[in-house]
Amino acid sequence: MLRMHRMATELSSIDDLPFEALAQEAPKLRERLGRLRRSLARFFVGRERVIDLMMVAAVAQEPLLLVGDPGTAKSELVTKFREALGVPDSDYFEYMLTRFTEPSEVLGPIDVALLRDGRYVRREKGKLPTATVVFLDEVFRSNSAILNALLTVINERKFYQDGVPTRVQLKVLFAATNEIPEQAELAALKDRFCLKVACRSVQEDHFLELVDAGLDAQTQRELGQRPWAEGHATLADLLKAHRYLNLMFARNVETPSGVERDRDRFFPQELLAELRRLIRTLVREDEVFVSDRKVVKLYRLIRTHAWLTHGGAVERSDLALLSYVGETRQEIDLLEDKVPRLLGLAS
Repeated sequence: MLRMHRMATELSSIDDLPFEALAQEAPKLRERLGRLRRSLARFFVGRERVIDLMMVAAVAQEPLLLVGDPGTAKSELVTKFREALGVPDSDYFEYMLTRFTEPSEVLGPIDVALLRDGRYVRREKGKLPTATVVFLDEVFRSNSAILNALLTVINERKFYQDGVPTRVQLKVLFAATNEIPEQAELAALKDRFCLKVACRSVQEDHFLELVDAGLDAQTQRELGQRPWAEGHATLADLLKAHRYLNLMFARNVETPSGVERDRDRFFPQELLAELRRLIRTLVREDEVFVSDRKVVKLYRLIRTHAWLTHGGAVERSDLALLSYVGETRQEIDLLEDKVPRLLGLAS
């Protein structure tokens, strides 16, 4: 209990850390997060890129959708990721959604005592509103009541208590689906997930490695072992990295020639032009939907990727993040092949 209290205090104080202190710590933050990313990849077969994207999304505090058939390690990836960060049960919420899932199962049951007094208040403890890290499995199978609530939670980080908007603690959201449905009513929720990555079967190319890794994982679970929880990085490191990058984005410096913005310092003009050209190409040739909101999110995600992977300004390879903006399974497959070719990165 004391350890959990100390952790909560540490996490809450991160929002007050000044830029100078974070800038001094930034290289060590990158190093710790990089070690966690590389270490975690050792426990999966062919999932290095998925884990990279999980780290980028977590630092940027943008939701990530894992798309794949049953048995392709989607849930296992999230479980090991949060355990590797040392996130306690009290800060974690996971749920498999169905069309019968009620809001009370996700947001908390109605407080009956307060309802007698005419107040509509949920007891949110142990549910999504009090969790820092959340995993929603089969996210598109939920009904309209859940979908509407999720739109507000994801976009505005709030839900409603007795008609009053109330902040949720959510920082990291992963979701999974076997398939991406094409119903029009799901378009808004799909757009909230700027990045969507496929978790494909690896048995064709990595049969023996899959058998070995799968047996290791099962026996470790049954023996209560968690070798992936090696303490390389913590949730606090993620939150510090997020605040550091946010403060960098906000630094507008007055110069004799005008205001110098983040893109002037860290996103070379030729690569911004290339990003614009790529988006136009995908929209015009493949009818990929890229909203204005997604353009802004992509900038932040690309900058985050650049900082995590090489610590400097955006490079051409960072633009490969556009491989994961597909809205359907067909687009996901198409863009993972097409974007690297357009960038001249295909091997």
